[in-house]
Amino acid sequence: MSHTAEQLAPASSDGEAVLNALPNPVMLIAPDGKIVDANMAAESFFETSAQHLKRQLLKELVPFGSPLLALIDQVRQSNTAVNEYKVDLGTPRIGIDRQVDLHVAPLPERPGHIVVMLQERSIADKMDRQLTHRSAARSVIALAAMLAHEIKNPLSGIRGAAQLLEQSASPEDRTLTRLICDEADRIVTLVDRMEVFGDERPVARGPVNIHSVLDHVKRLAHSGFARNIKFVEDYDPSLPPVLANQDQLIQVFLNLVKNAAEALNDMDTDAEIQLTTAFRPGVRLSVPGKKTRVSLPLEFCVRDNGPGVPEDLMPNLFDPFVTTKPTGSGLGLALVAKIVGDHGGIIECESQPRKTVFRVLLPMFNTTRQSTHADHDDEPGTASRSLNAQDKDR
Repeated sequence: MSHTAEQLAPASSDGEAVLNALPNPVMLIAPDGKIVDANMAAESFFETSAQHLKRQLLKELVPFGSPLLALIDQVRQSNTAVNEYKVDLGTPRIGIDRQVDLHVAPLPERPGHIVVMLQERSIADKMDRQLTHRSAARSVIALAAMLAHEIKNPLSGIRGAAQLLEQSASPEDRTLTRLICDEADRIVTLVDRMEVFGDERPVARGPVNIHSVLDHVKRLAHSGFARNIKFVEDYDPSLPPVLANQDQLIQVFLNLVKNAAEALNDMDTDAEIQLTTAFRPGVRLSVPGKKTRVSLPLEFCVRDNGPGVPEDLMPNLFDPFVTTKPTGSGLGLALVAKIVGDHGGIIECESQPRKTVFRVLLPMFNTTRQSTHADHDDEPGTASRSLNAQDKDR
């Protein structure tokens, strides 16, 4: 960001061309709040020329009391970059609903000057989609409860009758009675999977070493479905513990890694899965019903260099029954999303050919708070919608 910012000041024509080629609005703010410079995307966003922008104070362009102004003051005082998501900069002039992600950073070469980049469609939209997926998950919970009661009991009767018929059936008919039993068992297995969505008990959480979780998942993968795939690890060794349930985290990342491995099945060479961990202190998001923003500083990613997720599936990737697999049920990523949501985190996916990334953001364990208090701090899943990790359904 600092390199980009340097080009905002009186810069070469090449630097200005690079800035103007960026699709995101970028501005340089002086210590007195005046806009020093802005690229063409900023002109389009605020629907005015750069010359006019340079005669304005930023507070004259954004809503009264906008979080952007407080964020700039925070960055100026701390001298560190901060990101904030889902901030409404809408005004009657540019449109009432203009939600953006904010990326704010100091410019070391010009003390007191702040670089601001806006991004209209990124993680904010993903969070909204995840909250929508949360509603979809609730529908699946109700459906699972109904299926368990209305389907499993009759199925046991059907299976029992088929077994009785099998005892006196001819060899040809036994094939049919065996088919009845197998199909009944398959339906029961599917219903059992869906019943997991109905478990609304509070998640028992505590301090978890994410690297121990990822190492365990890697060992399981290497001994089975990913034995021929290269793993690359890029860990931050100083990462604090994550506030989570260890068994459920293993379930999440095992399913994500299994997803990645299945996406690499058709690759003869160069198949690779990368596991990364990082600390992102600037990541915060709004939670419905709370005035404060929740901090999700721990970022864990599973990357693969497979063909990528089909573009038409991306908006609904975490919905139940969405899958590209001929034999998949479409519940895998939906369950992963539920687990991450129950932990107060979010999950998102970015995909293009040879680079698919599933990114999980989670809260860290705070030693000053009792884990029981932390468990009830946020309603499960409101901070976002998690993934469904059982069926590995891409």
